Amino acid sequence: MLVFILNAGSSSLKYQLMNPVIKKVFASGICERIGIDGVL
Repeated sequence: MLVFILNAGSSSLKYQLMNPVIKKVFASGICERIGIDGVL
């Protein structure tokens, strides 16, 4: 069984795709500074 976990914060988005039975992570990532203006 695969589980997709999504954590949406005020300016970031984190995700993870995993199999909780065998505790294996297949994909994960983060997108930060959503909707924040600025130049790096």
